[in-house]
Amino acid sequence: MNAAPQITAGTAMKLDGVSKHYGPVKALDNVSFELRKGEFLTMLGPSGSGKTTSLRAIAGFIQPTAGRLMIDGRDMTSVPPQKRNIGMMFQDYALFPHMTVIENVGYPLETRGIKRAEREKRSMEMLEIVGLAHCAKRYPKEMSGGQQQRVALARALVFKPDIVLLDEPMAALDKKLRGQMQIEIMHITRQVGATVVSVTHDQEEALVMSDRIAIFKDGRLEQIGTPHQLYLQPKSEFVADFIGEANLLRGSVRATDDGVTIEGDGWRAGLPKGDIRTEALSRAQKACVVLRPERIHAAPAGPATGNAGEGVIEDKIYLGVEYRLVVRMNDGGKVNIRSRDVATIASMNAGDRIGMAWTADDIVIIGA
Repeated sequence: MNAAPQITAGTAMKLDGVSKHYGPVKALDNVSFELRKGEFLTMLGPSGSGKTTSLRAIAGFIQPTAGRLMIDGRDMTSVPPQKRNIGMMFQDYALFPHMTVIENVGYPLETRGIKRAEREKRSMEMLEIVGLAHCAKRYPKEMSGGQQQRVALARALVFKPDIVLLDEPMAALDKKLRGQMQIEIMHITRQVGATVVSVTHDQEEALVMSDRIAIFKDGRLEQIGTPHQLYLQPKSEFVADFIGEANLLRGSVRATDDGVTIEGDGWRAGLPKGDIRTEALSRAQKACVVLRPERIHAAPAGPATGNAGEGVIEDKIYLGVEYRLVVRMNDGGKVNIRSRDVATIASMNAGDRIGMAWTADDIVIIGA
């Protein structure tokens, strides 16, 4: 018999080596992570990465091939969905068209045998929280998309579930409304102290709403951390490229008297002695340098010395408070720059050679 997985104090849920195989296809491959009570965790990744399969395993809609799911310290791996205290907001909201808003919100309470007066009271309290008490007697068809979404959220929260699951919660909304609802859902779930697992392929949505983000690739958990950690400390090229904009410069490693330098055609990135990354790089021949567009500074063209590079401006785009430059490097690769140094860049034009500068603190090294 396997030993029970260790549950940390304050843990709402734990996936312990969860896998799901469909024949030779590994939809999930040995996924393990904890969800903290009151946390908003987003599972993020491209189509087919395993995030939705993970959500379905948590909900109980599929049985894992291997591994265990613990909720509030109890093994729920084989427990059917209706016996898990989990709320879920579906992508299409799945509101009952023949029920009023208050009836939709109160439905989970009705299925749990709560008497009418009590469920109406609790449903109205939840509608107050989501700002829709004035719509209690309306039907879903009389509501906007954003209002329907809040009704679905209220229904998922009204019975005080252990965990709330959100399946692509913004997919049915237009871009402007998505931005508004990201903030609203974040505020509502935090106001009621809900523990939330959300699934999306939209990185902006994940960055805005999440306490932590779990990034999936090919059925595996690639990295989990706060938005800040994932943006500034990606552990793979995939994570660096998937979260925000990233320039990935691949070069050769060379030891110097001052430390270590990674070099490419027309650029250099140096790390001084004493930098913890220098020791790891001393054993590598190749490495990838991650540079965020806002960390690159435009400079006069010239030979790359220190932390610097040069190339030719291919596109110059004015965005009001900043310029975006697309620079073609000597090897044909392209680098994106976002700069608020409007005065410097205003006189530059497509076709001009440009210098670029950064510091050792601006770079992340992958592949040491």
